[in-house]
Amino acid sequence: MSTASAPRPFEPGLEEATWSFGVVTFAAVTLVTVSIFQILQAIAAIARDEVFVTGINYAYAIDVSTWGWIHLGLGVIALAVGLGLLADMTWARVAGIVVAVLVALANFAWLPYYPLWSMLVIAFSVLVIWALTAQMQEA
Repeated sequence: MSTASAPRPFEPGLEEATWSFGVVTFAAVTLVTVSIFQILQAIAAIARDEVFVTGINYAYAIDVSTWGWIHLGLGVIALAVGLGLLADMTWARVAGIVVAVLVALANFAWLPYYPLWSMLVIAFSVLVIWALTAQMQEA
């Protein structure tokens, strides 16, 4: 016995609304993931800064523990913004772009300490920026 439903009539704007919701949800989940990465990175830097090895004469020579506090602050803010995106808060869309840019810049400065991890977080940040700006163009 088949339980196929009748085809739904075409609703103008339904496809765009679905696309917009999917992109914002993707950005929110990605931003929450980035924030968790930031928080884990911060805990490692604050707790045991001897774990990180630096090259010689790095331009952004800041103590590793200080970098840890910077990443912790960004991670907590990114987590709040990501949860705001999941709750469909209007302010969170612009704040998400700003936070993703700040996270990417902080991880660029963090490259000598942990290059692969930093590149991963930068890539996720770029995905968040793309998703939120693509959604804003649709609105």
